[in-house]
Amino acid sequence: MTPPSQAGANPRHDPFAALRQRGFLIFSGARLCSGMAATLLSAAVFWQVYAISGSAFQLGVVGLVRFVPSLGLSLLAGAIADSFDRKTLVLASQAVQLAAALVLAGVTVAGGESLALIYAMVFVTAVASTFEWPARQAVAPLLVTPETFHNSIVVSGTFQQFAFVTGPAVAGGLIALSGAGLAYSVMAGLLATSICALLFVHPRKGDGQRRAVSISAVKEGISFVRRRQVILGAMTLDMFAVIFGGATALLPIFAEDILDVGPLGYGLLLGAIDGGALIMSIALVFLPPVDRTGRALLIAVAGFGLATIVFGLSRSFPLSLAACMLIGLSDEISVVMRQTTIQLATPDDLRGRVTSVNMLFIGASNQLGAVESGLVAAATSATFAVVSGGAGCLAVLAIIGTKMRELRTYSAHASTRASQESLIEAVAVAESAPATGG
Repeated sequence: MTPPSQAGANPRHDPFAALRQRGFLIFSGARLCSGMAATLLSAAVFWQVYAISGSAFQLGVVGLVRFVPSLGLSLLAGAIADSFDRKTLVLASQAVQLAAALVLAGVTVAGGESLALIYAMVFVTAVASTFEWPARQAVAPLLVTPETFHNSIVVSGTFQQFAFVTGPAVAGGLIALSGAGLAYSVMAGLLATSICALLFVHPRKGDGQRRAVSISAVKEGISFVRRRQVILGAMTLDMFAVIFGGATALLPIFAEDILDVGPLGYGLLLGAIDGGALIMSIALVFLPPVDRTGRALLIAVAGFGLATIVFGLSRSFPLSLAACMLIGLSDEISVVMRQTTIQLATPDDLRGRVTSVNMLFIGASNQLGAVESGLVAAATSATFAVVSGGAGCLAVLAIIGTKMRELRTYSAHASTRASQESLIEAVAVAESAPATGG
């Protein structure tokens, strides 16, 4: 037995604790491959659609085709993830995406590409991704011990952010080297690698009871989110922060008309946001885990809103770069804190459905954020749109921070201890149960 003096001591932080578990290490490698594949697809599709059509409107159609499946199917996907084997769902979803990538690669290399075919394959991959996301999010906690769960969320976010940063750069190089066909072929290779890796991943059985797919099961997930102030608060805060703080959509205007730095400056501004997010994701792995994740989320959103205001007011390119980096840094903290809070506060048998609700919040914020920024900028100016958006973000923060005490005071460590006690109790019950023949 551990002596009482040692039991209360804080163990030394091991940034690679989750990765020392073989299943999670393989799963993380697969996640990196599938994440890069997704960003490769996005970059190649946008480039190819514009090359064929020369129309900005058609680029908007791509976004719509990608968003519709998430809007219509995400709640169903969450219920399915809580009813069937989650690893199988991830494998099946990635197999569908692999088939779509092979179709795109083959048709493009043969010179028979068309907008209708591209949109069809984008829709297919979007549907598959909609079913993959909640299942994949629900698998990860079943690959680590409860005491390393917190670390696994931070590490997963770092792998995902690295994929998001490197994927577009790799896509650009591949397209420049040999066109979109090569990008789609590499995407297929990455997905095949991910599928092969997942075959060696063996999640433990979840500690919750599986529910049949039904309307009541979907409603149960929505009801759980509504009842848990910490989950609803985290989702709502992040959604409105992105809607009001959507400066990214207006970066071309700032680069071309306000800062007068042209395409190169535009790329640097985008890179500053992504670079800031990547730097912070790496830092969070090595820093000790945050206990008060709700409070950290509130502080991160405050930093996001203030940095957005600074960017909107800046007429200095170096200051604008610094503001963009702070936007990326704050946003990454917000993402990790939100994901940590939601995952720790959700029981295993509801994790797929709660993730699907979170998907709706994320999808709505990403789409509505760009729409809000564009409409306000068209009616007033880009500067007013960004500055007012940052102010709106701070206003929402003040309301949620004041009204939702459970979010302000949420403790990740307390939730982790509760998970550990639940797991120990489940193991003890299983060991004490009499064996049955069959």
